[in-house]
Amino acid sequence: MNTNGPVIVIEDDEDDQQFLTEIFEKLNYGNKIMFFADGKLALDFLTQTDIAPFLILSDINMPRIDGMALRQMVKQNEKLNVKCIPYLFFTTAADKKFVLDAYSMSVQGFFKKPKSYDKLESTVKVIMDYWKECISPHQFDDELVGVVRATSSSEA
Repeated sequence: MNTNGPVIVIEDDEDDQQFLTEIFEKLNYGNKIMFFADGKLALDFLTQTDIAPFLILSDINMPRIDGMALRQMVKQNEKLNVKCIPYLFFTTAADKKFVLDAYSMSVQGFFKKPKSYDKLESTVKVIMDYWKECISPHQFDDELVGVVRATSSSEA
């Protein structure tokens, strides 16, 4: 997980995109926010870039590729899987079947979009703060490189 990477938001509602843009700017995390209006556009980006996103916030009901199908494709893609990108659903479609299906695909969170702006802001803050603190395997890569360099230097 790249805590400085972009936040991928897959959301086809322009009003929700605008609200989220305002909230991310106000909270000032420093991560670039990248919006995709459908799952196909997001999948194309994710599979064609070397950028490791910080996390994915995905709606469920979207054109072309819905959020559930997209989650499955991301999970099954070996290149994406090793990037350890947290995949969270952020949707109005929060019924029991969606929640069960999402967690059966190892989604890392399921959030219902709040109706109020203030609650939306606090939910985004909770999500971002949690994942900023969370430890991922990639955080040990630099330590491992340092150990390898130290070992190589001492052997010389």
